[in-house]
Amino acid sequence: MNVDFNIDIHHLTRVEGHGNIHISVKDGKLAEARWEVIETPRFFEMMLRGVSAERASFLTSRICGICSISHSLASIRALERAMEIEPPEAAKAIRLLAMHGETLQSHALHLFFLAAPDFLDMPSAVPILHSHPEIVKAGLLLKELGNEMSIATTGRATHPVSLVLGGVSKAPEKQQLKQLKEMLMKRRTALDKATAFFRTLSIPDFVRETEFISLRNGKDYPFIGGDLVSTDGVVRDENDYLLMTNEYLTDFSTSKFTRVSRQSSAAGALARFNNNSRLLGHRAHEIAASFGLEPICHNPFMNNIAQLVECHHIFENAEILIENLLDDDLKNLRNAYKPKAGEATGAVEAPRGVLYHHMETDDDGKVVKADCIIPTTQNNANIHYDLHALASEAVKAGKTDRETEKLCEMLVRSYDPCISCSVH
Repeated sequence: MNVDFNIDIHHLTRVEGHGNIHISVKDGKLAEARWEVIETPRFFEMMLRGVSAERASFLTSRICGICSISHSLASIRALERAMEIEPPEAAKAIRLLAMHGETLQSHALHLFFLAAPDFLDMPSAVPILHSHPEIVKAGLLLKELGNEMSIATTGRATHPVSLVLGGVSKAPEKQQLKQLKEMLMKRRTALDKATAFFRTLSIPDFVRETEFISLRNGKDYPFIGGDLVSTDGVVRDENDYLLMTNEYLTDFSTSKFTRVSRQSSAAGALARFNNNSRLLGHRAHEIAASFGLEPICHNPFMNNIAQLVECHHIFENAEILIENLLDDDLKNLRNAYKPKAGEATGAVEAPRGVLYHHMETDDDGKVVKADCIIPTTQNNANIHYDLHALASEAVKAGKTDRETEKLCEMLVRSYDPCISCSVH
C-alpha cells in the first residue's frame, strides 16, 4: 500500500531551545528525515576575549541556566590546567557534590516533566498532576534536592558564585551538609517510587549502532576531567578534544555536527554508562540490571533509564562526599596562584554529555582565546541519523503518520537536548 505524508514540526516542544523535525514519505517509502537546529548562534567565545581568568567562569556559567555549574567548572578546570593551579582536595569534593546537585535536578526535570508525558501519551506534564500526582511529587522532591545541593556548594541553585580559580571561595555550612544528608536519606523513597514508575513504561525497541563518547579516569564514575574515550576503542588526552569532536557544518542546521570514528557519535548518560558502568555504585548497578540495561546498549531511548541509574549513583556517592566533608575542617579551600600564560582544555560530564572548554591566557592571566564544544553539539548528528533510521523502520512497519511523528518526537527528547547551548 502506497502512502504519502509529511511531518513538519516547528518547533519541537518539551526540549530546551528551538529545533524542527521534517519527515517526508512518498509512495510508502521514506524520502527524507531531517533534524534541524535553527537557533541563532551565540558568541560566548568572543565575549571571553580580554576577560580575566578570575572572571571567566562567571561569564561561561551564563551559557546555560540548566548546566551553569558544568560550564563554570569546565572553564575553571581549563584555566587551572593552563596556569598550573592545583585546588585543595576538599574543594574538589565540594565541586563534585555541586556537579551531583546539577545532574540530579537536570535528570529529574527531564525524566518527569519532559520525557514522561510521551510514555503516558499526554501532551505535557500538567495532566500527570491528576493521573499520577505521586509521580509528579517524587520528581519535584528530587529536583528540589538537587537544587539544595547546588545552593549549599555554590551559593545559588543556578549561576554559581563560590566556584573560583584555586578552589572554592566559601565552604558549605556544616548544618547545611547535615540537612543535605538527612534529605538524601528521606528522599530515597521518592527515587524508589520513581524507579518503580519507570518499570511500568514501555521503552521503544530501536537500535542503531553508534559510537559513544565520554570521560574516563579508571577510578570513579566520571564527572570532572579524565581521558576522552569511545566505545570503539578511541582513547585521547583531554587536550586533544578537537580530535574527539571533528566539528563540521551542514546546510540545514545552525549547530555544527561532530563525528569521531563513524558517521556520528553520542554523548550523555547512556554514553557514560556504556564506558563506565563498572564504576557505578552498588545500588545503581542493581537498578541497571533490573531494567536489562547492559553495556554496550545502542537503544537511544534507554538514555532515559541511564539517567535514572545515574540518580541512584548520585544518591550513593553524595552521601559519601557529605560524610567526608563533615569530618573535614573545611578550611584552606582555595590555593593562591600567580597569573601566567598557558593553554589547556577542561572537560566535564555535564548532564547531557562531555562539555569541553579550551582556554588560552596571556602573562597577565587574561583570556586571549576560548573554545566551547557543547554535549548537544556532539549529539545533533546522532539525533539526525537516528531520526532517519527510526522513521524508515516505522514506515516499513506500516505505522501511521501520527505514530511515526510521536516516535520521532520521543527519540529527540530521549537525548534531552539543550539546543540553545549547541550553537557556538
